[in-house]
Amino acid sequence: MQTHQFDALIVGAGGAGLMAALYASQGGAKVAVVSKLYPTRSHTGAALGGIGAALGNHEEDRPEWHMYDTVKGGDYLADQDAVRVLGEEAVDAVIELEHMGLPFDRTSEGRISQRRFGGHTSNFGEKAVRRACHSADRTGHMILQTLYQQCLRNQVRFFDEFQVVDLLLNQGVACGAVAIQLGSGEFHCFNAKATLFATGGWGRVWQVTSNAHSLTGDGAAIFLRRGLPLEDMEFYQFHPTGLYGLGVLLTEGIRGEGGVLLNRHGERFMERYAPTIKDLASRDVVSRSMYLELRDGKGIRGSDYLHLDIRPETVNRYLAEAGETRRIDEDFIARNLAETLEVCRVYAGVDPLQEPMPVQPTAHYAMGGIPTNVNAEVIVDAAGKVMQGLYAAGEVACVSCHGANRLGTNSLVDLVVFGRRGGKRIANFVREAPLIPPPMDAGEEVRAEFERIRNSAGSSRPGALRAQMQSLMMTHVGVFRTAEGMRQGRDAVLELRQRFLQDLGIDDRGQVFNTDLMEAWELGCLLDSAVVTAECALAREESRGAHSREDFRERDDANWMVHSLISSQASGLVTEQLELALNHDRPVDRSLEAEDERFAPKERVY
Repeated sequence: MQTHQFDALIVGAGGAGLMAALYASQGGAKVAVVSKLYPTRSHTGAALGGIGAALGNHEEDRPEWHMYDTVKGGDYLADQDAVRVLGEEAVDAVIELEHMGLPFDRTSEGRISQRRFGGHTSNFGEKAVRRACHSADRTGHMILQTLYQQCLRNQVRFFDEFQVVDLLLNQGVACGAVAIQLGSGEFHCFNAKATLFATGGWGRVWQVTSNAHSLTGDGAAIFLRRGLPLEDMEFYQFHPTGLYGLGVLLTEGIRGEGGVLLNRHGERFMERYAPTIKDLASRDVVSRSMYLELRDGKGIRGSDYLHLDIRPETVNRYLAEAGETRRIDEDFIARNLAETLEVCRVYAGVDPLQEPMPVQPTAHYAMGGIPTNVNAEVIVDAAGKVMQGLYAAGEVACVSCHGANRLGTNSLVDLVVFGRRGGKRIANFVREAPLIPPPMDAGEEVRAEFERIRNSAGSSRPGALRAQMQSLMMTHVGVFRTAEGMRQGRDAVLELRQRFLQDLGIDDRGQVFNTDLMEAWELGCLLDSAVVTAECALAREESRGAHSREDFRERDDANWMVHSLISSQASGLVTEQLELALNHDRPVDRSLEAEDERFAPKERVY
């Protein structure tokens, strides 16, 4: 097995990985980025509507208002030290991206343009505020392009289409990773002083999802299999506006520009559920409201979708009713929502300028993941103990700046703020740290697992197992949950996992670009992610943020103002019995609350 040595290894080439790589390299580290995709195909490119920062380019705004919205939107489970970092450093991060060359849209005065987004308010919830900095509705794509160019300029080494399949630990210290080169099937050992995982989420656990086919939870599953804990896995966000039938994301920026949600009667139903902020309520509120409308038979033509209307005549009518002087026209929509128009016309046969868009909630974003502190260092217990040389950032990480539910735009803020902090920390660490060699048996376990899959000849095909898992999770561990349903779903997924271990069958035995083999391995990651999600959701007997239980409808701050940590007690990468240890002993940081009582938990009023 070929071995490569670097100061810093970054796993994943999305926004968080590229930001970390850039800052680590600027600090003098020799950096490698390993990605199973070409960097500009990473899922950060699917973030459309904007990146939040309290620039105040249209109206007064302050970082503490952004912090308040983040804490409130996360249903008070966010760690408030992380929220402070997020709100305060967002402004500098956005201005820095602009200086790197990111082509933000502009106001008439030449400043960065900002739009409204769900859950973002001024003066501690008084009214909606324009905080989302945008580049049309391709903001994430522009961030990827900008950071990738800067990394190339800074001599970062890229290993594209290398899929990391194991984490290397030696005497309790991280020392790199094992990857398989997709084009050859060969395994490579990457030995590094510091390793940062930025591998994204696991939305492919669910049937209807905005996530790309590549988001299979590899990083989280690798950590679980190495006995490291995962945090708050019960919290998975369903975005309100997935394109019906596909789940493809339609940006929240549509509602930020004035778009409204309508039921079969043409009623703007969010006025009933969130009278103050209406369609711009946080995503968990809007998604639940949509499900309630559908449950009441108010879906369009009796089906399981609703309408999102951005037609100028509709929007301008509601703007006038609200007393606003702003008006939009078709040119405005074509300029600011170009991606939306193209996606709807191509994939749904709908022209948003002429008719409403069909939408339904879609699995979108993981609030939980690999537990870290505000410097992206991985922590391994409820006391916050750090594992030397190991870091995580982006959606795969849980610094818990999002709590129980992420506000729109804050994913991109999370990427650049904590990716940057991780890169800075790595640059300082590798200057003094020794290069720990990989263990003598590096890669043996994972190579054996791949050979098991390659030579499997059972009757259970990966695609069929995956489809069954996705259907089970959508039905039993979706927007609304009950103990009975989640137990049924978990037990059924465990049965699928047993079939994956004992009755799997694939057709391609080759080495070169063996997608049959790789998708089977990814299925194992998805199954593990599904099981721990259901386990954590079963344990949390309350409703909070994206975790909504019909058998425990109220938020319970007295007993559940804690984070969950779940870990695997089994040894080895793959075991027939997935033995899990789950506790809720990690306290929530509430430092902002000590300074300002407005950050303390309160009733849900929107």
